[in-house]
Amino acid sequence: MSLRLYLFIMSATTALCALVFGYILFTIDPETTNSIGFFLFYLSLFLLIIGATAIIGFVVRFIVFRHELAINTACLSGRQVKVAFRQSFFFAGFIVIALVLLSRNLLSWLNLSILIIGLSVLEFFLLSYGKTSVIASPEDSGRSNLTDGG
Repeated sequence: MSLRLYLFIMSATTALCALVFGYILFTIDPETTNSIGFFLFYLSLFLLIIGATAIIGFVVRFIVFRHELAINTACLSGRQVKVAFRQSFFFAGFIVIALVLLSRNLLSWLNLSILIIGLSVLEFFLLSYGKTSVIASPEDSGRSNLTDGG
């Protein structure tokens, strides 16, 4: 998939999510709705935040790393898209979880700190996991010893 097609699809789906979120925001009454109404509200907000921050995050990375992108466009832009999408997913999850906790009067500094630390540890794990190869090749796994007939 080309970068232009990705940005077009992300922009179109983000605009659709914004329309759905606006519709839910203006039609669902929080006083009388059931759990499905709240689920749809938080889901549409989650998807809207993912799309908007993924596009914004990629554009910021594109501007910051413009010189590096000119050298190796295919590899670096694909990696920057993945990083922007992953971080937008974490950010959207953080916002939605904080809003759910706030709606249930469970949001405190301790819960917020635990959420931030947990997401930071997950991000650092994913950053370190991407830099090392954990999966060994079939030749290194000992499978070849079984086929030697020994």
